[in-house]
Amino acid sequence: MTTGVGSYEWRFDSGRLCLDLVATGEPAPKGFDEQPRPDGAGLLGRWLTGSGLVPAGTPLTGVDTAWVRRFAELRDCVGQLVRAEIDGRYAAAALERVNTIAAGAPPGIRAVREPGGGLVRTLSDEPECGALLAAVARDTVDLLTDPVARARLRQCEGDSCRRVYLDTSRGRRRRWCSSEVCGNRERVARHRRRAATTRA
Repeated sequence: MTTGVGSYEWRFDSGRLCLDLVATGEPAPKGFDEQPRPDGAGLLGRWLTGSGLVPAGTPLTGVDTAWVRRFAELRDCVGQLVRAEIDGRYAAAALERVNTIAAGAPPGIRAVREPGGGLVRTLSDEPECGALLAAVARDTVDLLTDPVARARLRQCEGDSCRRVYLDTSRGRRRRWCSSEVCGNRERVARHRRRAATTRA
């Protein structure tokens, strides 16, 4: 899933909620960061909805720069953890912080009837930053404690891309976070190199 956000583009194709959060900082912070932009709260709100963490249509009037800083902090910790896992390293401080955040209660959810009769998911109460952070942190813990999922963690091989994703391809040979984005860039670059060699 891809959502255009002004001049930014959120992609929700990493395979996990926590990895989609990490992707908001790749290749460089794209909107909400520890040094908030004037529109950072709005961008974070749109990411919360686009990621499915908050159901569409949920009022997000409480999202502010404090939320932005807290989500940016969690994003950085999760990024350190998953990259350390890929590289066979430890990130003790990041792990402790994620565990602390995961100890909080995630948001309560409920099913309600739409006017057409179908059931839709909604939050039990107004969205609260700590609860939403806890949901992402718990997803991180679930990912890193699942040996099968953990073994599928990959970092994109695309030039200047550091996105991390789960390789769920049949042969576990996926090289890029997105074949349409980084894969296409690589194919175009290869074609240009071949053309330049032929001309030379």
